[in-house]
Amino acid sequence: MPVDAEHFRKKLLAQKAELNAALSQGGDAAKPVELDQTSVGRVSRIDAIQQQEMSLAAQRRREEMIVRIDMALRRIDEGEYGYCRQCDEEIPEKRLEIDPTCLNCVNCA
Repeated sequence: MPVDAEHFRKKLLAQKAELNAALSQGGDAAKPVELDQTSVGRVSRIDAIQQQEMSLAAQRRREEMIVRIDMALRRIDEGEYGYCRQCDEEIPEKRLEIDPTCLNCVNCA
């Protein structure tokens, strides 16, 4: 039984909107760290650099997830969504509920 593609389209679009909103809000944390020792202490600068790196990593993960979502939406449009890319068997709907961007069934993953 084929998956309900429209259900997953809505789910993917909602997830993409959330990620885009998070990306637009996360810009300040990724800005360069002020290195002026007169205004910020060394420990504070190190902490700020670590926070910046974590923010940049989160931003990269969000961008990668948006790419995966776009690929899943393209598969829906092409009628290939819900089928394993390796063995061409149906991916169980429960697996797609957990990760609607997955490409492979459990056996091929």
